Amino acid sequence: MTRFKTICFLPTTGLLALLLSGCVSMGALDEGDPTDYMHRLMTEVDGGIRVSASALSPGESKAAFGFPLANKGIQPVWVEVENNEDLTYWLMSIGMDPNYFTPTEAADAFNRKRDGSIDWELEQRFRDQAFVNPIVPGATVSGFIFTNLDEGVKMIEVDLIGNDTLKTVSFLAHIPGFRADYIDNKAVIEEALAEGKTINFTDDAEFRAALEALPCCATNKKGTRNGDPLNLIIVGGGDDAFPALIRRGWHPTEATYVGSVKKMINSVVSGERYRYSPVSPLYLYGRPQDLALQKARDNIHQRNHLRLWRSPIHYHGKDVWVGQISRDIGTRMTIHSPYLTTHKIDPDVDEALVALVQDIAYSQHLSKIGFVKGVGEAPREAPRQNLTTDPYFTTGIRGVLIFDEQPTSLVDIELLPWEGQVGGMIDAEHGHIRP
Repeated sequence: MTRFKTICFLPTTGLLALLLSGCVSMGALDEGDPTDYMHRLMTEVDGGIRVSASALSPGESKAAFGFPLANKGIQPVWVEVENNEDLTYWLMSIGMDPNYFTPTEAADAFNRKRDGSIDWELEQRFRDQAFVNPIVPGATVSGFIFTNLDEGVKMIEVDLIGNDTLKTVSFLAHIPGFRADYIDNKAVIEEALAEGKTINFTDDAEFRAALEALPCCATNKKGTRNGDPLNLIIVGGGDDAFPALIRRGWHPTEATYVGSVKKMINSVVSGERYRYSPVSPLYLYGRPQDLALQKARDNIHQRNHLRLWRSPIHYHGKDVWVGQISRDIGTRMTIHSPYLTTHKIDPDVDEALVALVQDIAYSQHLSKIGFVKGVGEAPREAPRQNLTTDPYFTTGIRGVLIFDEQPTSLVDIELLPWEGQVGGMIDAEHGHIRP
């Protein structure tokens, strides 16, 4: 028998968790205490199996191992499995990170004496601290798995294989020391939501009408000029939508400060990716985006990014986030940015939306897809402009992504019969996603 179970648990100290619950704080600093990660320990139980996990920050891993593992792109994840069942289980490290590091490999990054010889004692120390299979009945096994570095938040997926049995537990872990651009929005968000009338829609027709009545575009701070189109609706939160995005490689963006500016410059010079590159503020409900996420591509000039605002609308009790999605295809100089540079967007913003829908369809937690009007059509021959004068064209459609905690396979995603096909993605005749 095969059992599949996905649990997403957001600790109350996590920045993303706090945002999704409407409570945002600066979060813990990365002070390098080798035991701090144990205070963020997350635990879930599935039958007779108890799983605990935590991801180490750069400072914590340096304190725990004596070396700056993060400088080599290595992030230890501590896992403990208590087996109170009659089966023997094996933890699949590749399920946590397809490109994980072996303990020997992690040690080898620092394992050279001054004379060039190998420090076998150091290598053994890494091996002694690693998670070692199997987990036999009645045993508790704990140790580190050496994964690739993530900042801010990290998906920890623990796959346990037994005889004809699979147990999967997923955690969304907070990692301290990351200066995200959604910090310190609590008072603004709560005040804005309190002033507006919160409505919970259970009728699809009324919900669709409310989404179509939303503003077409984000604006500048004064609200006097329209910017990028609001072409995305996300229904869900910390239990489904945001873990799905993180699982598909979307990362929180970093706040704009001296450190992130230096990282951007280094990325431009080196040609390497900057997975957390800041985005400029756009405005809705009189405030900048509550959350920005991006999926880096080959370099600093190319990325898919989205901005999200928590709205006063709910759908069957779920949070509704209004968003903007576009694809950056280059950088250029501009007088319309305080930094005198900006990313250039792909003018086909519908394609960026379709790419997101296809991407998130593979997350296993997207249950419904729909499309509504509301953005307003901007034809290719008469495009509109965003705040930095980049032209864009659109059919005027915004995508609606509805998430669920329960896994949904690609073929079981429901397509809501609202608007027609977008970007050739929807097969209107057969009602499914085109590959």
